[in-house]
Order: sequence, then C-alpha cells, then structure tokens
Amino acid sequence: MSEYKNLVVVESPAKAKTINKYLGDEYKVLASYGHVRDLPSKNGSVDPDHNFAMVWENSDDGAKHLREIATALKDAETLILSTDPDREGEAISWHLLEALSEKKALKGKRVVRVTFNEITPRAVKTAMENPRDIDMRLVEAYLARRALDYLVGFNLSPVLWRKLPGARSAGRVQSVALRLITERENEIEAFIPQEYWSVEAKGEGAAKEAFKVRVVGYDGVKLQKMDIASEITATAIVAAVKSGVFTVTSAEAKPARRYPAPPFITSTLQQEAARKLGFAASRTMSVAQKLYEDGHITYMRTDGVNLSEEAISAIRKRVQTDFGDQYLPEKPIFYKSKAKNAQEAHEAIRPSDVNKTADQLKLESDKAKLYELIRKRALACQMEAAVIERTTVTIEDAARNVTLRAVGSVIKFDGFLRLYSEGKDDEQDEENRRLPVIKEGEKLTIFDITPIQHFTEPAPRYSEASLVKKMEELGIGRPSTYASILSVLQERNYVKAEKNRFIPEDKGRIVTFFLETYFKEYVEYDFTAALEERLDLVSDGKLEHLALLADFWRGFKAAVDGTSELRVSDVIDGLNEALSAFLFPPKEDGADPRLCPKCGAGGMSLKLSKFGAFVGCSAYPECNYTRALNAGDNPGASGGTETIGTAESGEEITKRVGRFGPYLQIGEGKEAKRAGIPKAFQAVQMTQELARQLLSLPREIGANPETGLPMIAGFGRFGAYLAHDGVYCKIPAEDVLTVGVNHAVALLAEKKLKDGDKKKSGAAGGRTDGKLLGETSEGKKIFLRSGRYGAYVTDGKINATLPKTEEEESLTLETALELLEKKAGVGAKKKPAAKKAVAARKPATAKKKES
Repeated sequence: MSEYKNLVVVESPAKAKTINKYLGDEYKVLASYGHVRDLPSKNGSVDPDHNFAMVWENSDDGAKHLREIATALKDAETLILSTDPDREGEAISWHLLEALSEKKALKGKRVVRVTFNEITPRAVKTAMENPRDIDMRLVEAYLARRALDYLVGFNLSPVLWRKLPGARSAGRVQSVALRLITERENEIEAFIPQEYWSVEAKGEGAAKEAFKVRVVGYDGVKLQKMDIASEITATAIVAAVKSGVFTVTSAEAKPARRYPAPPFITSTLQQEAARKLGFAASRTMSVAQKLYEDGHITYMRTDGVNLSEEAISAIRKRVQTDFGDQYLPEKPIFYKSKAKNAQEAHEAIRPSDVNKTADQLKLESDKAKLYELIRKRALACQMEAAVIERTTVTIEDAARNVTLRAVGSVIKFDGFLRLYSEGKDDEQDEENRRLPVIKEGEKLTIFDITPIQHFTEPAPRYSEASLVKKMEELGIGRPSTYASILSVLQERNYVKAEKNRFIPEDKGRIVTFFLETYFKEYVEYDFTAALEERLDLVSDGKLEHLALLADFWRGFKAAVDGTSELRVSDVIDGLNEALSAFLFPPKEDGADPRLCPKCGAGGMSLKLSKFGAFVGCSAYPECNYTRALNAGDNPGASGGTETIGTAESGEEITKRVGRFGPYLQIGEGKEAKRAGIPKAFQAVQMTQELARQLLSLPREIGANPETGLPMIAGFGRFGAYLAHDGVYCKIPAEDVLTVGVNHAVALLAEKKLKDGDKKKSGAAGGRTDGKLLGETSEGKKIFLRSGRYGAYVTDGKINATLPKTEEEESLTLETALELLEKKAGVGAKKKPAAKKAVAARKPATAKKKES
C-alpha cells in the first residue's frame, strides 16, 4: 500500500525537489518538464473553418512524463496541479488534465489546482489549504494567443517564402519588434548632424577653488543649447568673456527629493540586469528561474509592482535593523504599475526571505549577483527618499553682456541611495558634484575659456534593455516572452547584436518593408498593443476567445488572400523604391547611383534568390556585376565589409565604403574607431600592418631636439601635415608613415623660416601682394587680390570672391568685411571633417558628444 495520498505535479524537477522538502509523506511530487503536448508544426493544427478547433499532440518527452504521472496517480486519491501562477502555468495544468483524461487515468480521482508566488514552507502549506479549480479564463486567453501566433506564422510565412526568396518566417510579435529595430536604423542613416558650439571655462573666487562655468547668455539674449551655431560666434563670445569683469549676481540653493524605484517586475529586472550585470534577457530569466525553483525569490514572471503586507513588514524591519530609523519612512510605500496592460495579480519579484544574503544562502556566480540585485532593490523600495541640494550660481559682467552659470548638487541625505541606485552606479556621481562656497556679490576670476564644437547625434540603436523598455511602454507582447522574441530574431538572421546593440540585417530590412507594405495593420504598434488588451479581456472573462479569433481572422485572411496575385517583380520594384536611400546612396559627383559601375550601361537593381538578396546589373547575362546590399558603389566590393585583420586589442579591422569613400574601422557601433583611407593608399593592397598604421594616426614622430616638444604627422582637411609647437607644414602623403625625426626637424625649420620672412613683411597671412583695403579693430589686414577665379578679398584666413556687381576700384573696407563675414557663415554650416575645439591650434583638443 502506498504511503502518499496526494500526487503533486509541477513543471521542473528543481521545483519538485524544493517542494518535496516542505510536504509530508502523504505527498508525492513529480515534474511534467513543462508542456506535455503542443500544436503540431503543420497546416491544419488550428482550423478556422471549424470554430478554430485545435489539434494537440504529445511530444516524445511529454508522453514519457505523462506515463510516469499516470502510473503514480494510480496510488493517489488526489491530483494536485501546482504549475506556475500565470497563464502559461494554468495552460500546463489544463494540458495535463486533458491528456490524463484521454488516458482514462482520472477515474475516481479528485483534481485540484493550487498556486503559490514563492516556494517557502508557509506559502506551500497555505496553497495546499486553499485549492481551486483550473481557471478557464486564463486557459482561453492562452488558447487564443497560441491560435493567433499559429495563424500568423503558418499563413504569413508561406507568403514570404513565395514572394521573398531567402526569407525564413514571420511571427506576430517578432515582426513588430523587428520593425522597431529597423526603424531606428533608418532614423540613424537619415540623420543629418547639426553643428553647434558651447563655451566653457573655469571660475575661481575667494575660496581659491576652481569650478566649472558655462556661458548661458550673450549680448542680452538667453542662449539655448543650439543657439551658438558657428565658430565665429563662439570665438566672439570667448573674446567677450576674456574682456569682462565678472560678479556673482545670484547663488541659489534648492532642496530636491529623489524617490526609490518600485521593486522589480520581469521587464525591469531584465533591464537592470543588462545595465548593472551585463546579462542578456535570456540569461537573466534562466538564472531567475533557478532562484525561484530553489525557493530563494518569488515568481519571476510578473508585471505587478505590489508586495504583500507580510513582505513589506519584513523589509521594513530589515531596513530599520541595517540602517536605522532615519532611513525608514513613517509609513509603508505602495507602488502602482505604469506599464500598459499590467496585471497586478502577482507580487513583484523579491527575496523569499529578505533577511538572507547571497553569502548566507551560499549562492555562487550568476545566482549570487542576480539575487543581491533583487534583494537590494526590494530593500531600497521601502527606504526614505534621498535629499539633494541643487545649487545654481549666476555670474554676469558689469554690462550684463555675458552670463555664466555654474551648477552643483550635494546629497544632503543619501536615503535609499546608500543601498541602491537605479541605472549604473556611477550615475550617482553626477548628483554629488560640489561647488565651493560662493557668495552673492563676489568677484570671480574666469580662465581656461574654451569654445567646444558639438554635433547632434541620432538616437542610439536599441540594446536589449532599451528595446524591452520600449516594447513594454507600447504594450507589445508580454514581459515573459521578450527574451525568446529577441533570440528568435537573431536565430533567423533578421538582426545581429554588436556590443549589445541590435542592428537589422539586410534580410530583416526587406522583411520589414514587405510586411509594412502588404500587412501594414498587423505590424502597427497600436494594433498589436490593442490585441494584447483584448487578450487581457479574455483573461478577465469579459471577452469570448473564439469571438476574438473570428474577428482577427476575417481581416488577416483577406490580407493574405490579397497577395495571391502579387508578382515577385512587383515586390522588387517596391523594394527598389522604398530602400533606394539604403541601396543606392547619392554619389558625391552627382552621377546616377543606379548606373552599373562595371559596364556603365545597365541599371542596378535589387535581386532575390533562395540564398538571400543582393544588388545586380540589369544587363545580365552580358554583365555579371553583383554586390551585397550594403556594399555602396565600390566596383570592387563583393560585400558590405572586407575583413583586413585584427587590431592590437584583438578587435576586427574591416575595410568599408561610406558616403565619403573607403575607410577603415575597428569594432562596431557608435564607439567604433574609424579612419578614412587617403587617396595615396587607396590603390595599394590593404594589409593588416598598413591598416593598423593608418588607424593609429596622427602619430608622434619623436621630440624635437631643440624644444623637447613632440612632432606629429597625420592627415587633416588639407592633406598630409607635420606639426610642432604651433607650426604646421605640408608633406607628401607617403611620408606620413615613414618620416623620421631628422627629416621632420629639417622640414619644420624650413617652414618656420619661411613664415618668419613673411611676418617681417607685415602682410596678412604672410603675403604682401594685392591692394591693402585697411585693418579691422583686431589689427587684421584686409587685402584685395586677383586669383585664378577672379578678384577676391582676404583677411589671411578666409577668402571671399568679389561679386560681379562690385567694382574693384570702388570696393570699400566695410563691403569687404561684409563679404568675409558672409563667407564665414556659409563655411560654418558645412560639417568639418573632424570635431575640434579651438584652443590655440593645439593638435589635442577638448571634445564632447551630445544628443
């Protein structure tokens, strides 16, 4: 006679092992190892013509585990289905019940369903004392979701195979996630950087402690971020700051409070684990699953931010013990989810016992890291807010022509920040930037005044954390599915991940275009989110799942049928037009970007094959020129990139073709190092050693024996150069990599001698020819000269062509200055070859990037 009366079934053996410790001899615990049956991967598994009947089959492993459960059930009186407390867990219990019924293994047996949010003795015992029936509302929501995914996959994928050779398949939610990644890449490629400048300096007062200041007003106008549009304006502001005497006109300190973030839900755990621990979403969920099954944390698939009263009480006691009364709020803090479609039925993710640390539990490696992250977040959510004093100092010159500002923050009370800060830990340093004691009316010395050039930048590519956050905000999919969605996109080669950033592959771009053109409604963000809301209505019992399926199928079937007459040539024409900016970027010389670079007669067009897409000449077979989609217009390119070798860091060096010609790149993404390939080196074989040398430019040749200062060789806007102590001279491009110390000293000495002779003559820019029109207030001489393109005026730095409407004989200094100022403004709008900060023409300059 068997000792047990109750057979408990859970999903995993680890969970079974943990629960078995808490139950007596009257219970036997077995694992189903997840789902025991699923929809067969073939047509007809969901039949829309027969009320969406679904055909299920047992997997090989599922059949084995079912037999074990059925055998064990013979000696039990009660079957207790104790799978996870969510839709998927409810569905697993339902499948077990259905499969065991088919085996006629339930005769005379009592069947109940129990759930618990944490695997602890108390939680398990409470669940066993409060059994219920299977919640068919949750099961029907699961059935509707599975049917939707099946109907989309098995009806849309064949369309892709027929109309887009090389495409693999399409999924309901994956396609929307792919669209997000692709759209972001399109934005990045279409982005046109906009130049702007800032002027920064250092200030020092009676405290004799330097601090950072920034120009925020000029000529009586408050300056916004983009208002200093050119180097000319920035230089004028620098001059105004240098000539001013500055006084503190106000020093205002305001208190602010920063509140703790809610405890973790599935998506925020994935985001924080990515930021703080570098975990991919799949890795986070795998580790969290193990922690849950071992009984260390509550259920990790949840979007509820609420905590039980018992958990809050335990957390508050721990906070008081560890940090003292001043860190404990007077009353408990309650949180409410802001996410779309949030389900508040389950608790947030927290430790089962907040009093136990990872060390006490003897956790190692990933488990210890993730557990401590969860524990700290749970403790911090019931701690006092941090109190921050933000100080703003306004500084003006006597005429109030220039306004400077200094900002600092001091944490007066760290509160929850003592334990945990959301995001990267070093972000907290920004809030702890102190200012010295500064009093209103105090005179300040302003020095190190530097104009800094910036360019606006596009939004960055999505990381796992930012994509998960975006999908959650839009209400797309469920947090528990995000990890698998991202994995599927990479497995299908629709996207690739480089430095934790997603980049759409060519195949992914084409699939996205096709879906947006012919199935637009089904990749719309609002439509997908609305479908999730309707599935939630099914869970709540407010919508019948068959009605949802029927409504969806009517429109989707019509969209699929509408592509039956669609020809592949129509798709290719549409792709050529929609992706023209990507496939055929404009040429600098204005030539037709679609003209075949090999035969010069045929037109370039997108081609599709079973191996994927490529660009080929329309004159085939007479011309067999082809290239990869992203190979630009380089006639010799057989692909988007050519691997040259590796850098000393071990990263891959690639040769690529961009808008401005061929270039070398180390790594990927925004932080990748790039270097253009000078014309002198474009015709030679690019080797790993040559690539390393070009990427290392500018190079330091050595110290000048006379001054001890370094001599630099490199490539600039006007070609190859040699630089030393403010002296620049042109050199042949081939000499940049080979010029030695002795040769460099001789070249620089010769250049310095020439410059000295020109300066002695007193001519602007070192030249004496031309008609002297006069001098500016800064002492610059303005000349009228004749050039190969006609007469022009110059200040030695800027040349402005004389309009045909102006007579050389009657040209005045004022008119010449207007022409030069206009020319300087036009030049400032052009994006220079490299970012720079003007500070006494030194090779190494301050640089900043801002979005």
